[in-house]
Amino acid sequence: MSANGSSKSTTHEIKFTKLFINGEFVDSVSGNTFKTIDPATEEVLATVVEGREEDVDLAVKAAREAFDNGPWPRLSGEARRKIMLKFADLIDENADELATLEAGVPDGVINVVNGFGETAGAAISSHMDIDAVIFYVTFTGSTEVGRTVMQAAATSNLKPVSLELGGKSPFIVFDDADVDKAAELALMGNLMNIEGIHDVFVKKLEAMVKGWSMGDPFDLATRHGPQNNKQQYEKVLSCIEHGKKEGATLVTGGKPIGKKGYYIEPTLFTDVTDDMIIAKEEIFGPVISVLKFKTVEEVIKRANATKYGLTSGVMTKNIDIANTVSRSIRAGAVWINCYLALDRDAPHGGYKMSGFGREQGLETLEHYLQVKTVATPIYDSPWL
Repeated sequence: MSANGSSKSTTHEIKFTKLFINGEFVDSVSGNTFKTIDPATEEVLATVVEGREEDVDLAVKAAREAFDNGPWPRLSGEARRKIMLKFADLIDENADELATLEAGVPDGVINVVNGFGETAGAAISSHMDIDAVIFYVTFTGSTEVGRTVMQAAATSNLKPVSLELGGKSPFIVFDDADVDKAAELALMGNLMNIEGIHDVFVKKLEAMVKGWSMGDPFDLATRHGPQNNKQQYEKVLSCIEHGKKEGATLVTGGKPIGKKGYYIEPTLFTDVTDDMIIAKEEIFGPVISVLKFKTVEEVIKRANATKYGLTSGVMTKNIDIANTVSRSIRAGAVWINCYLALDRDAPHGGYKMSGFGREQGLETLEHYLQVKTVATPIYDSPWL
């Protein structure tokens, strides 16, 4: 982002905008398309083919035939976890690139259906031919939509689902922590820090927030790009307004940037209490809330009071505190003296309203396995 607030977005050629079904890029049965907006410029980035129920039917049929016929090569990454893919309509312009990376995979194994949740997404989660025998449904997104997916799965054929949903992740900083490192990592999570280092910590955090580089998401120097879409942009600004009205202290940021693009200044609040919206709700934007605490027992109780349980962080040099807090917080991941430490061997998923099921690690295999008991009588055996 330049000093005058204008934005410059690098041209990104969109090569694939169609559905990918049974090994081919195809138009939708309906012929419908939709426009995807570049959040950096608010201009049309691409016109994407829109898939609906009939397209999902074709994709499921292709996938089922591929599963029935085999054989199975080793799939990579996201495709290994989610064979029949429906991407959010806001990111569809890049979705088909995944399909081109799976060279050598039999036709029908990977299918990409661009579309909207209420049409393509609903068709997947309620499809009678997606069942526990071969498929299951995974969803990453909001808790609200996760409920809808789970409900559709239940009322159709009880297909299994795995949900990674919203989160409000506490990042807990104790007074013996490396303050510089803690401030750097705190830019990635909600924050609770002990009263003894509050003022020093906030000053360091404020300096980092003010120096946070924003701009073109394709520029490697950019640390934070625009919000994904106008709806999310307006939601973040609304949360900031709620924070100010409810009595939190706005230290820095809090305003839109520029005349084009969904950019918002990195924002820092202090004097935040547990009952404020900015402390309770997932914002999914550049907003940090700082809350004070006094004791280990207190911070554990407050961290667990959230309805979410996706991730959390602890900054301390005291191994006893680290062990106590990490074992007490009800969250799918607890990072000690680090943050966003993800690995393909480490299971990832949530507690409570952050969903259930795990991606990555051996635990992922449970979604693909069915336990069967086979009993055969043995007659005239000397051992019976």
